[in-house]
Amino acid sequence: MYCPFCGHEETKVNDSRLAAEGRQIRRRRECLACGERFTTFETAELVMPLVVKSHGSREPFDEQKLRSGLIKALQKRPVEQDRIEAAISRITHRLRSLGEREVPSRQVGEFVMNELRHLDEVAYVRFASVYRSFQDVDAFRDEVDKLKVRRRREPLEGQLSLLSAEDAAGKDAAGKDAAGKDAIGKTKGGKRD
Repeated sequence: MYCPFCGHEETKVNDSRLAAEGRQIRRRRECLACGERFTTFETAELVMPLVVKSHGSREPFDEQKLRSGLIKALQKRPVEQDRIEAAISRITHRLRSLGEREVPSRQVGEFVMNELRHLDEVAYVRFASVYRSFQDVDAFRDEVDKLKVRRRREPLEGQLSLLSAEDAAGKDAAGKDAAGKDAIGKTKGGKRD
């Protein structure tokens, strides 16, 4: 690599480290002619597909647009930033894995909805209401009903419930299961039986 200070052709690498959560390599270099030190960052150049909008226009995939859409849906919801970044990474990885030059915007939206369903159900319904253009309360109700069915099949951990306490895990307001037993379990002498 050429030295940015004197233009000499030879530099040596003094130190290499991973950066940006392993997506870059940070290298400390030193010019063999002038002795100046500088830092370079190396990243893999991966081409993302073009996004084909519903009206037929094409635009480059924009990770920042994806991030802002997720953050808008998750506004005032208890989801950590690292979980949002992990979701963005999964979506971009899925898009790259398709191996297509063009991807319909509808497919990108479905990937986003899938991630939101796992991150936060309220954010999922928010996003779905705009993405699917809900026209009335019945559309919201239908989507929440679908979530209830999905929740029974695949319980999600780490989320505040969108569903009422009675719907979640079949417990009543007193924390007992449907048979009236203490949900924690009876104890004898301070030990579980």
